[in-house]
Formats: sequence, C-alpha cells, structure tokens
Amino acid sequence: MADDAHVSVEKDINETQKILEDNLGIGKSFDVGQREIVVMERRVQFYYVTGLIDSELVVDLMTQLLLLNSLPHPDNDVFQTIHNRLVHQQVSVTDKIDDICTAVLSGLIAVVVDDETQAFVVDVRSYPGRGPSEPDTEKTVRGSRDGYTENVIVNTALTRRRIRTGKLRNIILKVGDQSKTDVVLMYIEDIADPQVVSEVKHRIEQVKVDGLTMTDKELEEFITNQVYNPFPLVRYTERPDVVAAHLYQGMVAIVVDTSPSVMLGPVTLFDHLTSVEEYRQTPAVGTFLRLIRYAGIIVSIFLMPTWLLFVLHPEYLPDFFNFLGPQEEGNIPLVLQVISGEIGIEFLRMASIHTPNAISSALGIVSAILIGQVAVDVGLFGPEILFYVAIGALGSFVTPSYELGLANKLFKLFIIVGTALLGIWGYLGTIIGGFIFLATMKSFGKPYLYPLIPFDFKGLLKAIIRYPIPYRYNHSKRQDEKKSQPE
Repeated sequence: MADDAHVSVEKDINETQKILEDNLGIGKSFDVGQREIVVMERRVQFYYVTGLIDSELVVDLMTQLLLLNSLPHPDNDVFQTIHNRLVHQQVSVTDKIDDICTAVLSGLIAVVVDDETQAFVVDVRSYPGRGPSEPDTEKTVRGSRDGYTENVIVNTALTRRRIRTGKLRNIILKVGDQSKTDVVLMYIEDIADPQVVSEVKHRIEQVKVDGLTMTDKELEEFITNQVYNPFPLVRYTERPDVVAAHLYQGMVAIVVDTSPSVMLGPVTLFDHLTSVEEYRQTPAVGTFLRLIRYAGIIVSIFLMPTWLLFVLHPEYLPDFFNFLGPQEEGNIPLVLQVISGEIGIEFLRMASIHTPNAISSALGIVSAILIGQVAVDVGLFGPEILFYVAIGALGSFVTPSYELGLANKLFKLFIIVGTALLGIWGYLGTIIGGFIFLATMKSFGKPYLYPLIPFDFKGLLKAIIRYPIPYRYNHSKRQDEKKSQPE
C-alpha cells in the first residue's frame, strides 16, 4: 500500500501512520520527526523535517490546539474546529498520501487527525541559507546590492518587491520523481507571449528525471534540448532588477529552488551582450560602454585568428601592417604556440576559480608575470603571442554572460584551427559557418540573431544604442495605443 502513489488518508490513524513512517523514513532518518498530541479526545499527529521548519511556529500551533481541550465545543465538529484553530496564512487540506509526503519533505508540516480521511498541510518553512548580497559576477558601480539566494521563496519575494502588479504570475511546479524540486515559472500576464509561456510550462512538465542534482543547469538542458551547442539559449542572472526589467520586456523567468541563478528566455545574442551597468549611467555613457563592450568581444574572438592568418600568409597583409609578425618565433610551431597560449589562459581562469580568495590575487600575479616571462625566456612562446592572448582574454572578460564568454572561446579556437589548416578559406569558412549556425538557432521559437536576422532596423538600433528610458517608455506606450485603436 505504501508503494501506491495515489493512496488516500486512512480513517484509522494507525494505518496512515504506518504508511507515512515508511514513505518518510521516520525512525531511519534522524531529521524526519513525528509528534502526537490529544485534542478533544482525538489523536492528532504532526509530521515534519526538523531542519526545514520554523520550530517556534510549530510549537505555537501545537499550543493553540492543546488550548482547545479547556474550551467547550457543543457541536463536536473536531475537524472543522482544528481547521479554524490552525492560525496560519497558508493551510490546505488534502487526502493524498503522496501530497503529504511531498509537502513534508519540502519543509511544510502535516497534521493528521484520527477518524478523518483528510489531513492538514501547513506552510511553516524556514530554509537555511545566506542573506541577499550582490553577485560577484554582476557588480555595478551604482544600483542595488541585493541578489538572489538559494531560497526560492526569498527569490520570488525579491522579484515581487520590484513588480507590484497583480498580473505578475508565479506558477510553482514540481520536477524530479524523487527530489520533487520546486520550480517557479515567472511572467507578467498580458506582456509575455501566452504561447511562449505555455511552451515553457509544457517543457518543464515533461521533464522526467529522478532529481535535479545540478538544479537550473540540468533543467536548462532538458527544456532547451541542447546537446553540443556551446551557445547559451537562456540567460542566467543573479540580480532581481535584471529579472524585473526582462519580465517587463515580455520574457519569462525560471526560478529553481536551491539555486541563486534565474533563467531568462527567450533570449537573443544581443540580450547576452547587455549589461545592467549601461542603465546605471546616462544614455550617452551607456552607449559608449556598450560600444566598448561590443568592440572588446569582437577583438577577443577575431584578433588572434586574424593575426595568425597574416603571419602564416603574409601575402594578405597590407603594407601598413608589415610590422606585424613574431620577431622571435620560439622553439615550437607557431600554431601550437597560439593554441597552447589560449589553453594556458583557461588554466589560469580555472585555477583562480578554485583558489581561495586570500591567495587568488597572488596566484594571478605570479602566473601572469613569472610563468609568462619564463616561457618567453626559454623560447616556448614569442612575446607577441602572449600579448595577443592577453588582449583576447581581457576582451572576453567584458562579456556580461559568462556562458557566452566560454562559447566565444570555443568559437575562437574553431577559427584558429580552420585558419591553420586551410588558410584564408578556413578563416572565412569557419566565420561564415558560425554565422549561419547562429542564424538557424532559436530560443523557444525566437531567432537567436534578432533583430539582425530577421532584420529589424529599429530593433537593431536599440541593440546598439542605449536609448533614454523615457523615450523607450513613451514609444512603447504609443505603440500600444495604436494597436488598441479600431481600424
């Protein structure tokens, strides 16, 4: 009977107790508890997980129920009396054992009353976790300093604080046959495309997995059907203000419990290139920062392959660039130097991630100065190669999306290999092939290169220039009024 996922609450509390003890692991797991009290001559049992509940609130609920023993109740409707005495803002009634188990393991408590076929579920969650703080990867000079945490309740509250409209929808779903992970689909009704909302919800509901061990990243691979495509089809952020801004633009957000990152979609390539810092400065400065960022990303991808092409085939090099080229070629082939340099930068990046903060700065200085200088002195690398590798690395660091930065790194290596093997045809072929690949990509049905493909001049202008906020608002308002007028 315990294996039946749809078994109902038994009228005999002993039968229900046996099923719940087996399904919850009471007596086997130290953090799953059960407590019984007597209320109005009825046995009442509480089931809970000690580390996920607010103990003071549970004690208060028990105290309120025990006080019923000293009050007269002529109607003798024990179930309704207990229901009225559970003074909490979220109390639900269920008759399904699997619903009770899922609720208890999510941090709620279950209250089972003898001789009743229904049980109460009360939300007394108090998840352990850190407080909101500014994300390390999305810092700004001006702006809020709060960021998402690993608590899904806190994350939805941080977003709702910025979107005070009754049209904000937070739909909670359960993913994982064993883990029952809470996933919240967030969007603003009448702004988000209903078809996109329906499609994203359908994909989440179709996920079949025991548990989301990698939380949002694992869910992303399920709902985007992404196999070996390195370019991200959703955008991650840990800033509530960024999520709020994108929700007003018609996107949907996916919040996964135990993860401080929120997924946004559908997104385009230009969405990954937008930074919150641009909107914390004046439009002119924001446009300048955006153009500098675009230039840095382009340099990070194409500088090294272009230099390699001119060095391997100097006949393509214009006369006024004849100073380019290694003065000291080193003791290993040039192509291997370039690839080794790019991989070496990744070594440093990965080492800095896994190095304690107290010594990470020292590691960067030692690696950049000591190792680089020694590599040049012994003839492993030419100094010009290290220079271009460093410039490319700096350009990649200005990419707001960490996932897009890694994808650009793979794309750059792809161009380098093509250039080394086929010269200018490999250089042009890999770039054109990559562009066609991006042009065929879609994020939940939205073209990845929009507004470039399909071409939208006004949209492209907005992607390049940081428009003043009042102008964007007034323009959108005029567009909505024009659509609402009868033809």
